[in-house]
Amino acid sequence: MEQRRSDRGFKVIIDRTSRKVLISFDANSVDRRHAVWLAGVKKKVGIGELEPQPYWGFDDLFHKAGTKLPNCFYVEAVAKKEADKEFFRYAKILMLREFALEQFLTALERGSVLVDFDARSGHNHGTKFRLRQNSLPELYNRIDEIA
Repeated sequence: MEQRRSDRGFKVIIDRTSRKVLISFDANSVDRRHAVWLAGVKKKVGIGELEPQPYWGFDDLFHKAGTKLPNCFYVEAVAKKEADKEFFRYAKILMLREFALEQFLTALERGSVLVDFDARSGHNHGTKFRLRQNSLPELYNRIDEIA
């Protein structure tokens, strides 16, 4: 499954042979509207492929995610505003169990899970994995609807 590059030229590569999630960069894929940013990158570090190439090992990734998300509840709610108050009606509650590395990797490839490099404005807020709305259940082996 081939993932597209971001507008800043980055791409996530799942290397199942080496058991790594790699980050790749291609300056030719950077959108024109980021020309000033690209010029800064070129001046500071160059615009070739990242060297060394950043990656997460599958085992490290699974361990970290598995300690944070081994099992959880996923709640879908419908919101409604009346006057100045907001009300929620729970539409569905899922019990998610057995976080699955392979499903996480597939979601990364599909673009349901995104890598967010939060290093703007001269301050690095770290790298995060973000999920598209409603995609958390995709990451689990067992899903039980309880309401």
